Amino acid sequence: MALASGYKSKYLQLKKKLEDEFPRPAQCEGTPQATGFFEVMVAGKLIHSKKKGDGYVDTENKFLKLAAAIKAALAQG
Repeated sequence: MALASGYKSKYLQLKKKLEDEFPRPAQCEGTPQATGFFEVMVAGKLIHSKKKGDGYVDTENKFLKLAAAIKAALAQG
């Protein structure tokens, strides 16, 4: 994975927080072909993409918005 060192620690922290909140089936991945991108997929649906303009998840409000989107995607199955 080609994440720049500053982004990698942010990515790992957010990934752990999401995995603690949603042990499965959410998938969190840093995009290997670019630095600083972060994407979250649930049931094959992309629900967050920094690359596509969703930005960093660097505040509690942004995390709560992401968590709500994950819950909604899981509810839709």
